[in-house]
Amino acid sequence: MAVPVEEAIAALSTFSLEDEQPEIQGPAIWVSAEPGATNSPIEYSDVSAYRLSLSEDTKALNQLNALIQEGKEMASVLYTYRSCVKALPQLPESMKHSQADLYMETYQVLDLEMSRLREIQRWQSSASSKLAADMQRFSRPERRINGPTITHLWSMLKLLDILVQLDHLKNAKASIPNDFSWYKRTFTQVSIQWQDVDTMREELDDLQIFLSTRWAILLNLHVEMFRVNNVEDILQVLIVFAVESLELDFALLFPERHILLRVLPVLVVLATSSEKDSESLYKRVKINRLINIFKNDPVIPAFPDLHLSPAAILKELSSYFQKFSSQTRLLTLPAPHELPPREAQEYPRQYLIVNHIGAIRAEHDDFSIRFASSVNQLLLLKSTESADAEWCKEVKGNVYDMVVEGFQLLSRWTTRIWEQCAWKFSRPCKDAVSLEANEPLGSCSDYEKVVRYNYSAEERKALVELVSYIKSTAAMMQRCDILVADALWETIHAEVQDFVQNTLATMLRTTFRKKKDLSRILSDMRTLSADWMANTSKSEPDLQSLQPGGEESKENFFCPRPVAPTASQVHCLQFLIYEVVSGGNLRKPGGLFGNSGSEIPVNDMKQLETFFYKLSFFLHILDYTATLVTLSDLGFLWFREFYLESSRVIQFPIECSLPWMLVDHVLESHNSGLLESVLMPLDIYNDSAQQALVVLKQRFLYDEIEAEVDHCFDIFVSKLCESIFTYYKSWAASELLDPSFLFALDNGEKFSVQPMRFTTLLKMTRVKLLGRTVDLRSLITERLNKVFRENLEFLFDRFESQDLCAIVELDKLLDVLKHAHELLSKDISIDSFDLMMNEMLENISLVSYSSRLASQIWSEMQNDFLPNFILCNTTQRFIRSSKVASVPVQKPSVPYAKPNFYCGTQDLNSAHQSFARLHSGFFGMPHMFSMVKLLGSRSLPWLIRALLDHISNKITTIEPMIAGLQEALPKSIGLLPFDGGVTGCMRLIKEQLNWGKKSELKAEVLRGIKEIGSTLYWIGLLDIALRELDTTHFMQTAPWLGMIPGADGQIMQAQDGGVSPIVNLFKSATTAIVSNPVCASPMSFHTMAKQAEAADLLYKANINMGSILEYALAFTSAALDKYCSKWSAAPKTGFIDITTSKDFYRIYSGLQIGYVEESVQMQSPSYEVLGDSVAWGGCTIMYLLGQQLHFELFDFSYQVLNVAEVEGVSPTHAHKNPPSLQGWEALLEALKKARRLNNHVFSMLKARCPLEDKTACAIKQSGAPLHRIKFENTVSAFETLPQKGA
Repeated sequence: MAVPVEEAIAALSTFSLEDEQPEIQGPAIWVSAEPGATNSPIEYSDVSAYRLSLSEDTKALNQLNALIQEGKEMASVLYTYRSCVKALPQLPESMKHSQADLYMETYQVLDLEMSRLREIQRWQSSASSKLAADMQRFSRPERRINGPTITHLWSMLKLLDILVQLDHLKNAKASIPNDFSWYKRTFTQVSIQWQDVDTMREELDDLQIFLSTRWAILLNLHVEMFRVNNVEDILQVLIVFAVESLELDFALLFPERHILLRVLPVLVVLATSSEKDSESLYKRVKINRLINIFKNDPVIPAFPDLHLSPAAILKELSSYFQKFSSQTRLLTLPAPHELPPREAQEYPRQYLIVNHIGAIRAEHDDFSIRFASSVNQLLLLKSTESADAEWCKEVKGNVYDMVVEGFQLLSRWTTRIWEQCAWKFSRPCKDAVSLEANEPLGSCSDYEKVVRYNYSAEERKALVELVSYIKSTAAMMQRCDILVADALWETIHAEVQDFVQNTLATMLRTTFRKKKDLSRILSDMRTLSADWMANTSKSEPDLQSLQPGGEESKENFFCPRPVAPTASQVHCLQFLIYEVVSGGNLRKPGGLFGNSGSEIPVNDMKQLETFFYKLSFFLHILDYTATLVTLSDLGFLWFREFYLESSRVIQFPIECSLPWMLVDHVLESHNSGLLESVLMPLDIYNDSAQQALVVLKQRFLYDEIEAEVDHCFDIFVSKLCESIFTYYKSWAASELLDPSFLFALDNGEKFSVQPMRFTTLLKMTRVKLLGRTVDLRSLITERLNKVFRENLEFLFDRFESQDLCAIVELDKLLDVLKHAHELLSKDISIDSFDLMMNEMLENISLVSYSSRLASQIWSEMQNDFLPNFILCNTTQRFIRSSKVASVPVQKPSVPYAKPNFYCGTQDLNSAHQSFARLHSGFFGMPHMFSMVKLLGSRSLPWLIRALLDHISNKITTIEPMIAGLQEALPKSIGLLPFDGGVTGCMRLIKEQLNWGKKSELKAEVLRGIKEIGSTLYWIGLLDIALRELDTTHFMQTAPWLGMIPGADGQIMQAQDGGVSPIVNLFKSATTAIVSNPVCASPMSFHTMAKQAEAADLLYKANINMGSILEYALAFTSAALDKYCSKWSAAPKTGFIDITTSKDFYRIYSGLQIGYVEESVQMQSPSYEVLGDSVAWGGCTIMYLLGQQLHFELFDFSYQVLNVAEVEGVSPTHAHKNPPSLQGWEALLEALKKARRLNNHVFSMLKARCPLEDKTACAIKQSGAPLHRIKFENTVSAFETLPQKGA
């Protein structure tokens, strides 16, 4: 069914095309071929309709404008000319026979370029003659044509400027005569076989003279000007006009001012080189005025990378124009490189933007506020029906004034950039060492000296600010184009109509009443521009009967209409005002609006002058978009054609490119105030590309710009992402620092992070570059996803290059990274941190339970931790043994990374590393909590299973070794006698433990038992960590599940019915909502109630979690069952066999007293090798084998202690020791310490795995444990420890 058009339109009107993207780029002005007010398709052809005798002037004006357009194209050809000779191949000796073919090919290539130069030669000759003829028409004694108009004067000056620029380009381009010499040489070779080459040779000679003669175009123009009659009058008029325009700031836009500055010295030279009355110029224009202008602007922008100097031009032209060589005051002006030291220090204050940026910043802020206010007033006016006419006129007039002020500000700001660049090009950097590369500047190119090393950090900052102000102001004005168009046109219409209908009417009735000629001119002005249809003060018959000289004193009232005057009307009005003021006298003293000898009153003259200048600005206002483009065009900052030629390189690196230098400065300075302006310098590339295609019309320039933009933008995105990542990483690290640590520091502020404005950049989805739209946010997201993954990869690589103690550091660094991810996720959508973490851990698959981290932890435990770390039971920590011969472990070297891959900045890195070092020398509970947190419930079971398998394998490994030790023991070992005392007991023990030849076997058994003990203790620490987490989890879920603690530590339901609070909550809510008749979808609430029941069952099932340590002990017990017959033989008589020597407890008893004695004799190297893990391993095996009682009865060390107690040997009564027992105190103390540790281990084992409930801890065939739910309380481990004085 088709949707009606009205409904479709109404639906489309609800869509919003606006988004949240901030405006931090320049104006989005596309290439437009639409003609504007200053580029009319009919030019000035409609001037004849006004019958002002300006047809000849208009015809000449159109001709000059056509020449100006052609001249700009010629200048583009010369400026972009690059040497072709460099690309020509050189033939080797083996191909000399093809020399003729090479000459022909070379000639054909160069002839195309030379044809363009010949075209320039012909054009300049034609343009010079036409300009000279046009000037001569206004220099006749009896002038028969009206003019020149102000528009005509500007056209003359512009064409003269084009000719001067062509001369400068021809003089400066060394590649042109070089290519011509090759062309002439090849022409000589290839023309031998040609006929009738005399004409071609003459053209070639003429072109050679043209190219080799400096100032050939200006000399030709001089000859053409003075060929028939003198043109001093028009030259002086042009000079007076230029001087007045510069002094009174009449040049509205900066290109016009630069044209006047470039042309003025040439005009002075031409005017003073006349054959007669050469000094008459200084009667109209004092020479001091000229000197002041040339001194105020010693450097004039001409081309993007080439400046001109009025003083240098005057000095050089003095040798070509002999009359001018007598002007010593002008010739003594210093060139930029000749400035005295004092003046050379004064000029930077004028040219350098950094000295004016404060005032510019105030101007920008003030204008932005007032422009926004005026636009808001205009919006309010448009939304108000039947608004007051005076208020309407005031609001629209205010908008017009703000637009004019905006254009003036843009023109003034852009002029500062042009002039600073020209000053920098005239004053290259001369320091011995560059500021950035620390390399001698002698090895740098000239372009690097004037650009790369010629801008300080402050100057770059000021330039970035000014570029931002220009682009942002232009963008702000561009966005209001359509909104303010009617207001501008109406205001211009009102200005013109008020002048011609009211001001001129008053003048006709008063000042010019009896002056027929002037009255006729004023009447013509009213005729050609008055909009009588808008006049509402009189009826049409009254209007027709009203004569210009009537006595009506009442002002005319008219309705403003958005009907602006055409370019022809403005042109004619300016001409008529000029005729009224000057009377057509070119030699009129006092300038254009001077009052010398004039009969016009001062007030009337002031009104005419004000309206005259307003007319000049009207056309720029009507060309709103074109004017904005011109004033905000900064593409000249990229071009460097002259320096490419002088440096003999194809292109400079991007480090020398000023746009990239500005972007890089913003990124490297970390200035939050500049950060939002980082995209503004990229608009310079847009402007330069527009110039390359539209103005210069050179595709190769655009290709070079495009290549640089591609390269720069990639680097920009990379650096921007690095800055963003570093900032958020530093922010996260700063927030995670311990507050007490910061409070204790005197300089804690260095760990704080200054806020940066990245949020604006992260919203940019449409960055305009070279006509394309780039999604910056998408690129940043893609890059940051990659950086986060690289950071995770680095952290895991770093952990893999260290030992297991680095797990806490890894946990802290991952916390910082995760917190940075959380902070960044508030501003941009990036991949989930858990997803990236699982990717880096290679734990994405549903059937993958062994993550990369778990595998590394297991590998580290197997290869380094268990063999080389020892347990300190008192501190519950593992430390690296200093005595163990480290097992060689192949580890990768610690990878290098930037500071932002740690905690962001160097200060934050050092702070967090100081915390990490606290945990780097041991492994304890902090490490276990970090490990549990990182591995999670998915990889932890795999690691536990690997550890249990390791215990089983170790038991299997030491079984044959223990068998070897059993063979070395005597068949029967009885109790130690009390007769011989401690000394006799120790001698008897050594005789019975004949393991001297099996020292290596004994050491291996001890290491195996130690690893078993370390593994079990490690699992015990893991059990503590998991139980703490389970307790926290229970405290969070118990209120929702209705769980309360009962008797004997059991868990009970709070409600009798067994329904948990969460289920009750959702069921009652569902019942209440569904009972409401307005409920839209009751099934969704029933579904939520069912999900609550499922959640209740799921969480209740996980309340009674088993103990990992109990499971490990049960597993170890099952592994020992295979060797029970070998290590624990049942007594044949049914009573305890006190003489057995083959049971495990006998082996461990001998091993224990052996390494305890060795540790005492050698100052405890054995303890530093084995630690307390041996006791945990040995006692656990004996306990699970049921040999605890046997060990406590028949252990050698226990018997020795019993003997010592009988003899009265006690550490607390050491001074009463018999002389025969002196020297055994250390051994006895070590044996007592070992006994206390054994008792502690046995107590812990009884508490966690009592043998009377062993069946409840068994393991099913499927591998699942039978968790013990209830067991008898056993004696606390600490109650079994020996008391002081015992």
